[in-house]
Amino acid sequence: MTSSTGPQPLDTLVIGAGPAGIGSALALDAVEGLVAGVVDRGEIGETFHRWPRRQQFLTPSFTGNGYGATDLNSVHPLTSPAFSLGVDYPDGAGYAKYLRSVTGHFEIPVARGCEVTSLRQDDVGFIATTANGPIPARTVIWAGGEFQSPEVPQIPGRHSLVHTGREEAWTPREGRVLVLGGGESGIDIACHHIEHGAAVTVLDADHPWDAGQGSDPSYGLAPRSRMRLAAARETGRLTLASRRAVAVAREGRCWTVTLDDGGTLTADSPPLAGTGFGPGLGPAAHLFDRREDGWPLVDADDQSTLAPGLFLSGPALRHGAQRFCFIYKFRQRFAHVARVIGESLGKDCSELEAWRSAGMLAEDVSECGAECAC
Repeated sequence: MTSSTGPQPLDTLVIGAGPAGIGSALALDAVEGLVAGVVDRGEIGETFHRWPRRQQFLTPSFTGNGYGATDLNSVHPLTSPAFSLGVDYPDGAGYAKYLRSVTGHFEIPVARGCEVTSLRQDDVGFIATTANGPIPARTVIWAGGEFQSPEVPQIPGRHSLVHTGREEAWTPREGRVLVLGGGESGIDIACHHIEHGAAVTVLDADHPWDAGQGSDPSYGLAPRSRMRLAAARETGRLTLASRRAVAVAREGRCWTVTLDDGGTLTADSPPLAGTGFGPGLGPAAHLFDRREDGWPLVDADDQSTLAPGLFLSGPALRHGAQRFCFIYKFRQRFAHVARVIGESLGKDCSELEAWRSAGMLAEDVSECGAECAC
């Protein structure tokens, strides 16, 4: 919508067309009369288009919506990736297809190939500078994801490391393989190479593989990862070392990793960094304060403490000790944020109760930390 003075502001601009962005837009679509739009620098599900081909979800998809058991990887109460794709552990290409299908079915407006290069506050709310021109919006939801911010250990020789977010990391390797990081990313890639015949050593001073099996997989390995880890151990080709790498160097056709105890290990290919991702705030970074642990600081409504009206959606979201690292966790906040925005603009938000009925609306995040009894 435009006028003689320029484009009319959207009620909400969603930046990012991954699960967090599309899910947020779907919740906003349930708010009567609210005008919203989504932009992405690439395609719908761009991150998943870039996923290594051999990588799969850690959380299973299943069809059970009609019985109140919403698919763990769904971003809308009436959809199911398992039903759409016919698989229980989607790969990146499959999940991107699911997101495109949901977007098309609910007619969510998405501007593809529209990169946001800067985001600033103004009298209206915010102005997003894009390749297609400025977009004014009263409120903004940042849903840019983490994939564009791979974390690599800041050690000498770090440029030799191959992050697990790169296709190269998943190419089958022969001989000795070294993996830095023993969390989900590290164990996932380690098991992958064990399954292809390599001998793998995983380095992590925190030895997360020994962590107790709690109810929250954000703090331990998911059940599927533990099953794969057990199978990998049975091969006799997996070594789990409670050590930290302090340097990497190439020596001829091999790579040597120096450990914190002064010892060394040798690999026949560049060591792999299974050390996860950063917040990925991009041009919105200056509008968020940081917690002591470095993650974005938000208020009780997922709103920036520096820029009211700017909300965070996706795996970078943190509340106290609560992490929202998986889709089934951060989707709990889509409808809550949509309600906060809708009510601030005087809109009817009653249709969002359907999200609550489907178990996809958590208003009190303290309720998300309950441990299973057995």
